[in-house]
Amino acid sequence: GHSGIVLSVAFSPDGTRMASGSGDRSIRIWAADTGKEILEPLLGHTDWVKSIAFSQNGKRLASGSDDDTVRLWDVEMGQQIGEPLRGHTDEVRSVAFSPDGNRIVSGSDDRTLRLWDAQTGQPIGGSLQGHTSDVLSVAFSPAGDRIASGSVDGTIRLWDAGTGKPVGDPLQGHDGWVWSVAYSPDGTRLVSASSDNTLRIWDTRTGKTVLGPLRGHTSHVISVAFSPDGKYIVSGSYDRTIRIWDAQTGQTV
Repeated sequence: GHSGIVLSVAFSPDGTRMASGSGDRSIRIWAADTGKEILEPLLGHTDWVKSIAFSQNGKRLASGSDDDTVRLWDVEMGQQIGEPLRGHTDEVRSVAFSPDGNRIVSGSDDRTLRLWDAQTGQPIGGSLQGHTSDVLSVAFSPAGDRIASGSVDGTIRLWDAGTGKPVGDPLQGHDGWVWSVAYSPDGTRLVSASSDNTLRIWDTRTGKTVLGPLRGHTSHVISVAFSPDGKYIVSGSYDRTIRIWDAQTGQTV
């Protein structure tokens, strides 16, 4: 259905729906069991849709775009909610809902993160500043009290989700862009993927690398995720492969 490259995909929390965001500026909603499109395309963005995320109840979708905006969508009615969320001054690379569904975090090429009220679309506080280059990935901790961000500056930063203040020093170790970050289900670890072709697993309490660098990919590692039980990590790379890792040992499965 899309007429451009597909840049982001997401399952609804109950697993019944899928969403996809594309370079054709649209978002499409699909039935997970049949693969059939179940709504008209969600239209409104004026540039590539780089990131999409479902709310915890599956009724809303957030999207970030190269048009510098975040948008909220009602995925039951198939329409945009309110006006675009404006504040970033460059492309929005990544969006994520808090576990309780009340907040959204966005990361941008303007080097900042922003927090938004998911009900009203209003900004919460000012921009979160500290990265010295584009913010490529953002993630809430499972408890919702922390945010992690990965950047072109090669660092990962942790933030207090309530105050927007940095927590500790930047997590350093990668020799390239940090493309993707993801929390373990219990929130005690964080995995990062980098253009240095490696993954690292960090202790979120100490900020220290506990496993890694994990080597195996032969090009940029673009995306990472923990399995729901926290035992495995999956990674996707420019080398056209997917790898599965034991989250405890760092060995490939």
